[in-house]
Amino acid sequence: MGDLFLVRHGETEWSRSGRHTGWTDVPLTEHGREEARRLVPLIRSHRIGAAFVSPSQRARETAELVGLHEVRVDADLREWDYGGYEGVTTPEIQRTRPGWFLFTDGVAPGPTDHPGESPDEVGERADRVLAKADAALANTEGAVVLVAHGHFLRVLTARRLGLSASHGALFQLATGTVSRLGTEHGRPVIAGWNVRPGS
Repeated sequence: MGDLFLVRHGETEWSRSGRHTGWTDVPLTEHGREEARRLVPLIRSHRIGAAFVSPSQRARETAELVGLHEVRVDADLREWDYGGYEGVTTPEIQRTRPGWFLFTDGVAPGPTDHPGESPDEVGERADRVLAKADAALANTEGAVVLVAHGHFLRVLTARRLGLSASHGALFQLATGTVSRLGTEHGRPVIAGWNVRPGS
């Protein structure tokens, strides 16, 4: 099992303000673009065998800015479908649902085309992405890069480590960072987390 590099897209206006951003295609801010550009040395210092990216423009632009040009767009890498909580912040939700927590409570139902996802449904998508990443690792030399979103990548990390999707709550993930999932004695481990140049 080779290394997986997880790149969270750069800052957007909604990520800066804490608004849940699932299907809404909010672009990177200029600061978010700069966050992505700063990751170039971290990506170039490794041999990359394959790269996958979420279909959202914020992820695709991040992939381009970090120097990943041959990427496969994969709908399974999209962010959590927040249903009725799209565009809403956690403090706003907790005004009517005190103690609400995304990773255990899920979301309120949304419109027909975006009904929302439970933690386990996000975990199922993460498992599919991990299967595709493992297939790429088996057929290429070098690491596999996944460019996606904060909550989704946290769930994916939990699943890689053999934990339930709700354990993604344990892994805080900032915008414009690289994290590395590797192995030790044949078992998956976190080899680097929330890394930026100079950190």
